[in-house]
Amino acid sequence: MTIDPGPSSPTVLITGASTGIGEACAKRFSTLGWKVFAGCRDQAADDALRAAACQPIRLDVCDDESVTCAMNEVAAQLAGDGLDYLINNAGIATTAPLEYIPMADFRQQMAVNVEGVLMVTQAALPFLRQNTDARQARIVNIGSISGIVAYPAMGAYSASKFALEAITDSLRMELMAHDIDVCLVQPGPVKTPIWKKSQSAGRARLNQMGPLAKQHYGGLMMAMKKSAEDAEKHGVAVERVVAAVEHALTARRPRTRYVVGNGIRQILWLARLIGDRRRDRILMKKLGTD
Repeated sequence: MTIDPGPSSPTVLITGASTGIGEACAKRFSTLGWKVFAGCRDQAADDALRAAACQPIRLDVCDDESVTCAMNEVAAQLAGDGLDYLINNAGIATTAPLEYIPMADFRQQMAVNVEGVLMVTQAALPFLRQNTDARQARIVNIGSISGIVAYPAMGAYSASKFALEAITDSLRMELMAHDIDVCLVQPGPVKTPIWKKSQSAGRARLNQMGPLAKQHYGGLMMAMKKSAEDAEKHGVAVERVVAAVEHALTARRPRTRYVVGNGIRQILWLARLIGDRRRDRILMKKLGTD
């Protein structure tokens, strides 16, 4: 059941809301009676979002003009009221060994996962500052455990998520005096389409690699493909990530970080305990490429 938003309902802008975590957040918050601005790059998801009482907003986080137009549309619908919440969810995952990743692919990875977050945040902050109700304005960034521990053939993705860690920490401190809180959600593997998209692009990239690159990294790429398939099968339900986002937005004292996943905290603790080189050997052995 969806509750129609009233004049005092919370307002939230979500990037990357056409699928996965973003879509699940949009539908969940709509059922709570929030006014949901669901940012999407194309129109394919519009009907489903409207059916869930969300307001689709055309938004490409890598395009300055698109971001400006999207915020103008949000501002028009807010009609002078402030924006309560921003969820920076839009992201892509690029798989390739760093030695052979095309620089265009690396730049695109950083453009979406890092520059896009900052561009949307800069555009949204004036509206977050206009928040005049009892709710504290908040920003939630969707990171990853890959921003804590890097994996082979995922260097570009990990680099983007490590950068997001720094952006989140800096923003949180910079915005303290403005009463805007910033939180980071760090999921492990989640059952979302990002893994299928990553696998598809990874297979195409592997086919394009020259014979020397395949000789050097073909085994690793196949191992990472299987790892991604396992992640898709055994990853946590997207609802667990949504629950963490909801807590970050609504709790009186939210945590700065939310690690989400089965046994992820223990894995991260063990990784710190055993040291880098031993961790590297264990991980590569698990992948069957040591």
